[in-house]
Amino acid sequence: MKKEFNHTMKFSVTKDKMNEAREIIMSVYKALEEKGYKPVNQMIGYILSGDPTYITSHNNARSIIRKLERDELLEELLKSYLGID
Repeated sequence: MKKEFNHTMKFSVTKDKMNEAREIIMSVYKALEEKGYKPVNQMIGYILSGDPTYITSHNNARSIIRKLERDELLEELLKSYLGID
């Protein structure tokens, strides 16, 4: 089967997933902060590499962040930055 590369694929996440992503980001941020890490740097490391050791296990943050795919987390961050939902 030949794949066409001249069409744009559409990616979408449901509203429930967006709210869940926001809660997860805030929860993990708080856990990293409590442990004395720079949360933004640690979360960037996780999103870019997929390596969960960038995230502390404090308050179960490592397990929590893995509930969503990294692209879902990234989408929530980008939408928040752009001020859209």
